[in-house]
Amino acid sequence: MPIQGRYIFTAAMDVDPAKEALFHEVYDTEHVPLLAKVPGVIAVARFKLEPATMMLGGECRALVAEGEPRFSAVYELESPDVLLTAAWAKAGEEGRWAAQVRPFTSNRRHTMRLKI
Repeated sequence: MPIQGRYIFTAAMDVDPAKEALFHEVYDTEHVPLLAKVPGVIAVARFKLEPATMMLGGECRALVAEGEPRFSAVYELESPDVLLTAAWAKAGEEGRWAAQVRPFTSNRRHTMRLKI
């Protein structure tokens, strides 16, 4: 399915291995559904970093993502202003995410991308 919106926001992070099961459960059943309901959020998908190789310049090369977080969520947005709304702020703090999961995340990275 083609990307409909002009903006892609990513939230990437690592999680304490002892909290990984809780991380996935809360992310899938609470955090993403809450944020997906925010006006201006078009779609959300989650990803896990995977090792890969590719052909480049006639050689098979490993793609090294040293230091990159293991888990990412990609949010398709109508505007970057979605992240400034009261609805986004409220959804990001609801449920168990803020108290039971966020403190066990690290190497957090957030980016905003504009479709060209």
